[in-house]
Amino acid sequence: MSGLLALLDDVAAIAKVAASSVDDVVGQAVKASSKAAGAVIDDAAVTPKYVQGFSAKRELPIVWKIARGSLFNKLVLLLPVALLLASFAPGLISPLLMLGGSYLCFEGAEKIWHVLSPSHHDVEEQVQKKTHGEIGLEEQKVKGAIKTDFILSAEIMTITLSALPPELNFWIEAGALAVAGIIITLVVYGAVAIIVKADDLGLLMASSGRLGLTRWLGRMIVRGMPFLLKLLTIIGTAAMIWVGGSIIVHGLHDLGWHLPYEAIHDLAVSTAAGVSEALHGAVEWAVTAGLDGLVGLAWGAVLVVLWNGLRGLKPGKAH
Repeated sequence: MSGLLALLDDVAAIAKVAASSVDDVVGQAVKASSKAAGAVIDDAAVTPKYVQGFSAKRELPIVWKIARGSLFNKLVLLLPVALLLASFAPGLISPLLMLGGSYLCFEGAEKIWHVLSPSHHDVEEQVQKKTHGEIGLEEQKVKGAIKTDFILSAEIMTITLSALPPELNFWIEAGALAVAGIIITLVVYGAVAIIVKADDLGLLMASSGRLGLTRWLGRMIVRGMPFLLKLLTIIGTAAMIWVGGSIIVHGLHDLGWHLPYEAIHDLAVSTAAGVSEALHGAVEWAVTAGLDGLVGLAWGAVLVVLWNGLRGLKPGKAH
C-alpha cells in the first residue's frame, strides 16, 4: 500500500512539473509575441490584397490556404532553423534576416512601380488570367502571399526568440516559439478573414436588418469596404518597405557598419527633443520608421531596376 501511495505521489509530482512547464511555455509565448506586434500588424495589413479580385466564395478558401502555408512556414521551416541558428550559428541570423529584408524592400518597391505604370501590370495580369484561368491565378497569388509571409514570419519568429529569457531550457524555448507562432497566425488570419468578409456581413445587415440603424450600418460597411481594402493595400506596401528597411539598417549595425543606424537614431532623438516630453516616444518612433522606410524604398528601387535589367537580358526577351 505504501508503495502505491509513493507511486501516486511521484505521478502527482510529475504532473505538477508538466503543468508548470506548460504554464511557462504559454506565458513566455504570450510575452514574447507582444514584442513582435509591429511585424504582426504588417502581416495582417499585407495579406488582404492577395484576396482582391476574386469571387466572394473563394475569399475564405484563399485565406485558409495562406494561413495553412503560414503555419507551415513558422512551425516546420522556421522554428527548427531559428533554434539551430541560435544554438550553433548566431552570427548567421543577421545576414539571413537582411536577405529577407531585401526581398520585402523589393516587393514593396515593385508594388509602387506597378502603381506608377499600371498598364503594363494590368496587361500582365490579364495574360495570366487567360493563360492559367482564375484557379491558376489564385494559386499564383497564394504562392506569392506565402512567400511574403515567410519573410514576415521569419522576422516575427526572430523577434520572439530574442525576447525569450536566455535561461530557458531548449524544450521550453521550442514550445514557446511554437505556441507564439500558432497564436500569431490565428490572430493575423482571423483578422484577415473578418476584413475580407465584412462586405458580405454589411450586405446581410442592409437587406435583412430589422432596425433602420442596422440597415444603415450595413450600407456604410458595404460602401466603406473598398476604401478600407485600398487603405490596407497602401498600409501593407508601406509596411513591407518599412520592415524591410528596418531589417537592413539593424543588420548593417549588427555587422559593424553603424553609420545608417546611428544617423537615423541621432536624427530621431534630436527631432523628439523639440516636442513636449509626452510626445517624445511617438515622435522618435515616427522619425525612425520614416527614415527606415526611405532606406527600404531606396534599396528596393535599386533591386527592382536590377531585376528588370536581368529579365531584359533573358534570351528571347522582347525589347
